[in-house]
Amino acid sequence: MLQILHSTSNNKNAAKGLIAAEYTGVKVELAKDFQMGVSNKTPEFLEMNPIGKVPVLQTPDGPVFESNAIARYVTKTKPDNLLFGSSLIEYAQIEQWNDFSATEVDANIARWLYPRLGYAVYIPPAEEAAVAALKRALGALNTHLASNTYLVGHSITLADIIMVCNLSIGFGVIMTKSFTKEFPHVERYFWTVVNQPNFCKILGEVKQAESIPAPPSKKPAPATEKPKAKEEPKKEVKEEPKPAEEEAAPKPKPKNPLDLLPPSPMILDDWKRLYSNTKTNFREVAVKGFWDMYDPEGYSLWFCDYKYNDENTVSFVTLNKVGGFLQRMDLVRKYAFGKMLIVGSEPPFKVQGLWLFRGKEIPKFVMDEVYDMELYEWKQVDINDEAQKERVSQMIEDHEPFEGQALLDAKCFK
Repeated sequence: MLQILHSTSNNKNAAKGLIAAEYTGVKVELAKDFQMGVSNKTPEFLEMNPIGKVPVLQTPDGPVFESNAIARYVTKTKPDNLLFGSSLIEYAQIEQWNDFSATEVDANIARWLYPRLGYAVYIPPAEEAAVAALKRALGALNTHLASNTYLVGHSITLADIIMVCNLSIGFGVIMTKSFTKEFPHVERYFWTVVNQPNFCKILGEVKQAESIPAPPSKKPAPATEKPKAKEEPKKEVKEEPKPAEEEAAPKPKPKNPLDLLPPSPMILDDWKRLYSNTKTNFREVAVKGFWDMYDPEGYSLWFCDYKYNDENTVSFVTLNKVGGFLQRMDLVRKYAFGKMLIVGSEPPFKVQGLWLFRGKEIPKFVMDEVYDMELYEWKQVDINDEAQKERVSQMIEDHEPFEGQALLDAKCFK
């Protein structure tokens, strides 16, 4: 029973069904002369898959789309094989790893890779989150493979076919040796499986990426010039020379809205100086000094909590994430003071912050220009609440333990 797979030959998703066919002996052929962007837009193809995605398997009983479903169908076409394991529990574990491969590995490789290839908007914080989530997934996979040659049982199953095909684009395009060396059991597993004859026949030779694709650069749109109207010849008019002072006078810079606020008795630079120069008795000197200086009419205090703390599984990635945020906050340095705590001795780490802003609201130009702001939940401090006030004091002084947990690091914006 011949089945036709509509896809290009270099599609890792199509490879899942083709490799399964090699192991089961099922006859599956690639559609001839398939052109991505052309063949998948024809009425015949859209009848098989209305959204035009590949691959699609054309069978005598009807079409099947979605790559994992295709691989399952091909495997079940010939029931006397071990790609689905030899027991009910092995079948369940194979399906478990198939879901893990799709949601934890493939999805996060795509979130990291596709923006760098220009297929999606490149947003650095989103990339950091994707890399952290991928590392968490590979860490779990690495732990499992430390005592297992294959994902389930003692031979290759459908779980290995789907996992290795999903990993192949990562290893081949973006996961360099410096990235994967943290997961030695994953490396051993991948190269063992991908070099099996049935994999080589479909995937060919897989080589590891030597560098990470650079993110797309934002090029300014070319200026469009309006056609010039025909000008009448002008008579030469001699102008009186302007005084030197008038020519050199710079245009006044527009004032920041925060400069237009009523004067405050709290001088931000005085507080920053006190914070920097206090070396001993910090609670008695600096923290007390802060509350003595604080002007709730001219300033406001805010707690912030990172929305995606469960993705902070790698310490250096988390620290870099916070460092990048503070760099982008530089535009408000004249009007703000901040503390960012990275909390926890084990991942996932919590990122929590305290910010002092000029004015009674978070400045609008900060919300508009610093995209990291949307990655945090913001809550204004109620200084009449003694518990919140004490939390402010502890964040200023890097109190440890903080809310029962150790501090991985604390960063100050001043």
